[in-house]
Amino acid sequence: MIDLPLPRLYTRTLMTMPIHVIRGKKPGPRLFVSAAIHGDELNGVEIIRRLLKQPALNNLCGDLIAIPMVNVYGIIQHSRYLPDRRDLNRSFPGSKKGSMAARLADLFMTEIVTKCTHGIDLHTGAVHRNNLPQIRANLDDADTLLLAKSFNVPVLLNSNLRDGSLRESASELGIPMLLYEAGEGLRFDEHSIRTGLRGILEVMRHLGMLPARKIQKSTTVEPFIARSSQWIRAPGSGIFRVAKSLGEKAKRNDVLGIISDPVSNIEELVISPCNGLIISRTELPLVHEGEAIYHIAQFEDTDEVAEQVETFQEHTNADAF
Repeated sequence: MIDLPLPRLYTRTLMTMPIHVIRGKKPGPRLFVSAAIHGDELNGVEIIRRLLKQPALNNLCGDLIAIPMVNVYGIIQHSRYLPDRRDLNRSFPGSKKGSMAARLADLFMTEIVTKCTHGIDLHTGAVHRNNLPQIRANLDDADTLLLAKSFNVPVLLNSNLRDGSLRESASELGIPMLLYEAGEGLRFDEHSIRTGLRGILEVMRHLGMLPARKIQKSTTVEPFIARSSQWIRAPGSGIFRVAKSLGEKAKRNDVLGIISDPVSNIEELVISPCNGLIISRTELPLVHEGEAIYHIAQFEDTDEVAEQVETFQEHTNADAF
């Protein structure tokens, strides 16, 4: 393990970023797997812990670089952000002379990303927001599409590159990269963790870093690609009661939930404006007008993708690592 030096705290406390480097006996790709770029997103920390314990790594070709806690400052404070209140994933590629976030981004790019051939970045929803396991990537790039499909989750979201994101900076260097979204901030979710671990191992098999399976499991899925998605926002403030679950299909004009005024008890329906699959949902029943409460991905065949998601969840929950 390598401890990469970081800026000290104002108490002069030393800070380091833990990095695990596993070198294979044979040459091959160099893959980085990172977690907790947002310090309140914990599923990836556990995914990497389990990944490093996999016996299959004894047969590794190439190099695996695992960074379980990129934003160690945020981890300590249970916060999404760095001490300068900046979002690290909007600060790439960074600068040696910039803000704290810019300096950390520059360090990560220089010491990790530029030395790798592929990358996987692990995320969750924000605090009180739960995400269905999904891969977000530039699916218009042929190499990235193959990587995304090999991760073996039912839902792939063709996501535009965001200014200042790690994924954008990696793309500019020609490094194919996946962003895995699953679960909720500050919480462990077993289904999301198992899905993420299995997905990383499948990507490594696809890249030839691990031996291929002798017998393919029946849980292999043909993913559905969403080219668009829509946020559904609260039409008013109040107490929100959900009517649709994560991973459930929604049809245009379906009732997604009800918002009640706690004083007058007047109720307002939340109506779906489109057909699609629910890939994110608020878990907090207290909402303000305009808050995002559902995220719906749009597919050509919503019934089929919903059925695939349900089957996938059943198989994943039965797996053990």
